[in-house]
Amino acid sequence: MGVPKPTSRYLKFLAYLAVVVLINVAGTTLFFRLDLTEDGMYSLSPASRAAVADLSEPLTIQVFFTQDLPAPHNATEQYLRDLLDEYAGASNRFFNFRFYEVSADEGDITEKARRNQELAQDYGIHPIQIQTFEKDEVKFQKAYMGLVLIHGDIIERIPTITGTDGLEYRLTTAIGKLKNKVSALLALEEKIQARLYFSSSLKPVAPLMGLEGLENVPEIIRGIVQRLNGKNYGKIAFSLVDPSKDPQAMQEAQSHNVMHVSWPALPDKGIEAGNGSVGLVLSHGDKWVSVPVIQVLRLPIIGTQYSLAEPERIEEFIDGSIASLIDIHQSIGALAGKGTLDISGQASMRNPASAQQASAANFRRLLQESYSIKDVDLEEGIPSGIRCLIVAQPTEEFSDYELFQIDQFLMKGNSLAFFVDPFKEILPPRGMNLPQQGPVYRPLETGLEKLLAHWGLTYREAFVLDEHSYRQRLPEQMGGGERNIYFAPLIQKRFINNDLPFMENINGLVTLQIAPLQLDDARITEAGLTAHRLFSSSEKAWEMSGDINLNPAFLQPPTSPEEEKSMPLAYLVEGPFPSYFAGKPIPEKPQPEKETGDAPSDADSGKDQPADASGDGAGEKVDAGSDAEMETSATGLALESDGTVIGKGRPGKVLLIASSQMLQDTIVEETGRSPNAIFAMNVIDHLNGREEFAVLRAKQQEFNPLMETSPALKTVVKAANIVGLPVAVVLFGLVVWARRAARKRRIQAMFQR
Repeated sequence: MGVPKPTSRYLKFLAYLAVVVLINVAGTTLFFRLDLTEDGMYSLSPASRAAVADLSEPLTIQVFFTQDLPAPHNATEQYLRDLLDEYAGASNRFFNFRFYEVSADEGDITEKARRNQELAQDYGIHPIQIQTFEKDEVKFQKAYMGLVLIHGDIIERIPTITGTDGLEYRLTTAIGKLKNKVSALLALEEKIQARLYFSSSLKPVAPLMGLEGLENVPEIIRGIVQRLNGKNYGKIAFSLVDPSKDPQAMQEAQSHNVMHVSWPALPDKGIEAGNGSVGLVLSHGDKWVSVPVIQVLRLPIIGTQYSLAEPERIEEFIDGSIASLIDIHQSIGALAGKGTLDISGQASMRNPASAQQASAANFRRLLQESYSIKDVDLEEGIPSGIRCLIVAQPTEEFSDYELFQIDQFLMKGNSLAFFVDPFKEILPPRGMNLPQQGPVYRPLETGLEKLLAHWGLTYREAFVLDEHSYRQRLPEQMGGGERNIYFAPLIQKRFINNDLPFMENINGLVTLQIAPLQLDDARITEAGLTAHRLFSSSEKAWEMSGDINLNPAFLQPPTSPEEEKSMPLAYLVEGPFPSYFAGKPIPEKPQPEKETGDAPSDADSGKDQPADASGDGAGEKVDAGSDAEMETSATGLALESDGTVIGKGRPGKVLLIASSQMLQDTIVEETGRSPNAIFAMNVIDHLNGREEFAVLRAKQQEFNPLMETSPALKTVVKAANIVGLPVAVVLFGLVVWARRAARKRRIQAMFQR
């Protein structure tokens, strides 16, 4: 006896419904996602997975994000939720996150939302104003869009998240920073010293300077340090010093660039002539950071105005400076002296008057997110723990002893990044009665050319000019329109080596005043090295040498196409390099002049120069240590003690780009999202063995140009779109008509038999 038909239908329906429910339940518990994007935008990179896979303490991410925001901000919130789910799936039990119900609207909101608002502001997350479009109207709305990461007692925050670009990189970097900071703080043997230099002599003149409440500064700073101690395992020690009563403290304050003021006698106010200093200095070991307590604003006509820095800003500055003091990141070396570009910022900090016109502040800011930058004085040796040395814009000649330090550093399997210039730019004197002239370019020889040539790399004394270059908009006073800046070549994707992982997503670059490179293939092959051309100019490039004139008004492409060709502009060479000093005696270290036996002068002894002497000393102490100690700790070979030279090194890496502009603010923008900024950081990561971070950073690449085509091909494509599609439809119709006619004839023939 069978089941009635209506009952059978109901049973099938219930069975199907059960299957659908079970599939949905399985989908929620067995979640997976297939990322088909080229750059893996919606899946975690290996660096992100590694960052959360080995957590040893709880890591909590608290997200304060206003709900029900209009597009595109609602997509940002959903992307953040999905991203944190991915982190949770790749982590161990110590990772967790939470979204807080928070609204930026004022007035009638729930008590829970109000408490969450207060919690967000306690963490330093404040609402921002966003622009929305509703019913053809532009409106402005306040919204919370930030998060905090809590690991142990350490807090890191991302106060604003306005888009998805680079979000994974920011999160992974923050997680790594927290982990390293906790480990570094727990391992500290000596506390971080927070010394407040506060001259009591300033109290009578403070009201005249507009500094009401200056006498409360010591207690304010003490309270800030106490709060930060709770977050940093009690590793900060506070002390108060009065430079007006201690001459040695006055010298220390001057050497650390603490603000110093002096004033004349004011008999009518009962004030005697005097001077004083006020400022906070954080120090640990031989590293120090100066924290301004008083802000100075110089206004025309009005004059100089003084104001006390806000306690919140001081606390934020102190908290951010701790990371650089305790070396929570991997160390990277930046060559100091020899006229080099100030990568670390220490040169201008120790002596503001010597700050260079060229600035690498943007590159330094990006570098400090992942590395601890150490100045390297070659006469003192290259410290251990450094895997990569950046040599940027040297303008002075190197001694053989200094070249020997660089050579042997590479022989130990380390990396060198050379950003050198073929010419030295000499600016003409300027005066009221002098005609305006352009700079003069003189060939620059520092001695590094000998090392590079021995390793198969050379650069020519010329600038590369390219028809495919940056185009400058001209003001109306100059006729308007655009003109090519030929000495700023634009590098197209087809001239970029995307086969290397750290170059995979670099789709375009801009260069400036760059020289062509040349590779000695025979020497490279003989040494067993591997050379990678990173990028080249277009085939419409030519060289300018001899009499250099970079005035765009006088630059034109060559008349003969034979003078134009593609030229290599960046090389990376890897492998076991041969030493330039193999078979040669070790160069002697130059002796200071004061050791020649003559009595030292006041200038040599440092008298009457407390700021410069102490400041330079601080810089030298960072890299102090004997050469033998440095080399023994790095490789086990005491080069100074046994008098030997490493003739054939372990596999190392050498990067050569003949333009220091590639690191300067003119090329590297501050957000780090431009192709040039990503390239600069990616190549540094590769030299330091951190390729996974280069891949992670490439996800925030915003420059994705279309493939460039010739005018002829563009014409063909246009014609195909305008004429080709209708013709194709007509031809298709004719084919269908012909097939139907043939079928009709076959049928007729069958019935006529």
